[in-house]
Amino acid sequence: MTDADRARRIFGLETEYGVQHWNPEGRPLSPEEVVRYLFRPVVEWGHSSNVFVSNGSRLYLDVGSHPEYATAECSTLDELIASDAAGDLILHDLVTRAQERMAADGIGGRIHLYRNNADSSGSSYGSHENYLLRRRTEYRRLTEALVPFLVSRQILVGAGRVVPAGTWPEGDGAAHFAFSQRADFVQDGVSSSTTRSRPIINTRDEPHADASEYRRLHVIVGDTSLSEHTHLLRFGATDLMLRMIEAGFPLGDRVLAHPTLAVRQISHDLTGTARVALRDGDASALELQEHYLERARAFVAAEGAHHERVEEILTLWEDVIEAVRTGDRSRIEDRIDWAIKLRMLEDYRARQDLDWGSARLAQLDLAFHDIDPDRGLFRLLLRRGAAARLLPEDAGRLAVDAAPPTTRARVRADFIARARQRGLGYAVDWTTLKLTDHPLHAIAAKDPFDASSDAVDRLFERIG
Repeated sequence: MTDADRARRIFGLETEYGVQHWNPEGRPLSPEEVVRYLFRPVVEWGHSSNVFVSNGSRLYLDVGSHPEYATAECSTLDELIASDAAGDLILHDLVTRAQERMAADGIGGRIHLYRNNADSSGSSYGSHENYLLRRRTEYRRLTEALVPFLVSRQILVGAGRVVPAGTWPEGDGAAHFAFSQRADFVQDGVSSSTTRSRPIINTRDEPHADASEYRRLHVIVGDTSLSEHTHLLRFGATDLMLRMIEAGFPLGDRVLAHPTLAVRQISHDLTGTARVALRDGDASALELQEHYLERARAFVAAEGAHHERVEEILTLWEDVIEAVRTGDRSRIEDRIDWAIKLRMLEDYRARQDLDWGSARLAQLDLAFHDIDPDRGLFRLLLRRGAAARLLPEDAGRLAVDAAPPTTRARVRADFIARARQRGLGYAVDWTTLKLTDHPLHAIAAKDPFDASSDAVDRLFERIG
């Protein structure tokens, strides 16, 4: 690994999508029936419902009939945001094709896919962040320092949620708006489980790289982001926290006494002032985030910015803290998911004279997350300029077929393209590339920073 590689980090994002079939003229299909239509073309060309696609990312069907898209390995935040946007476009294309097949079978209605984290039946599905760490980092110390940041981070990057009456009995039980969709489903602080016990950090040690040098931090407490600026702050601030911890930069003792209680308390308090218990004393989400921002600014002043968006991240971090503290969201309500949604819902509430328990507000909350470019309310706000872009408008479309050029995803995509062009069977995973008829020529790709296709060139030269 070069000095330039040490200044970078590999990022990845796994997004699980909610599925719904709406059919006013007949029986709606179950999610299981919908995903069979949805994944039929995937199975036809990939012979599986678990495949790597042309941009080096992974597309698969997860437990509970949730389509899932895992971005290719990215070493810049711009790459990550574009690769994630490509997933929405790939899934929407599958929706369009599935509806054509359903129509041919005499089934009406529409399929909806949602980038959210909770459905009306009380189920939750995830948005999992991945950060590559060097193995020498002491993991217990890292997770202990990181959990209070992640628990309070929802005031920055939560997706926002209309909470039904009775959901939060610790308050007055009334319907209300909360920062996070995921918070009420978190059951543990740090754990190796992702389904039986949903933790803040999953400790399962699967680096998808050379295990002697790397491990992977798997964060599963986050909400699914829609705004590109929310993506930037979510991953950018967390990356800064990791760099401070790895460098031994002093962060102070902010260990939470009860992380799973604290994550709920913070989510349901839009003022950011609810006191949560620490191992020593207590603090509010605002105080925690103010502390971490001050430390991040001191770290950057001492060490320098490691990429060109660092100052933008710090400024946005401060803007959101100020918006929560003052209640004036005007500076963030076109950039931060929960604030964009809250503005939309409050405008509608005022026009229609509704309270937070209105079924119509719950419907709008769900429609906000629809990935359909013509029906999703966030997409509508984006087209109208009420939600801001960070990247060029065509960045996601370009990333559908183009892997991030700075990581081994480029090698994987090159291998897949050449194998398909020649009509050769192949099998790939995160670290291995092989042609099924030439198993002795498999390529091991354990260095996620290696974007050279030399090994792929040699393989295809050998087989002629």
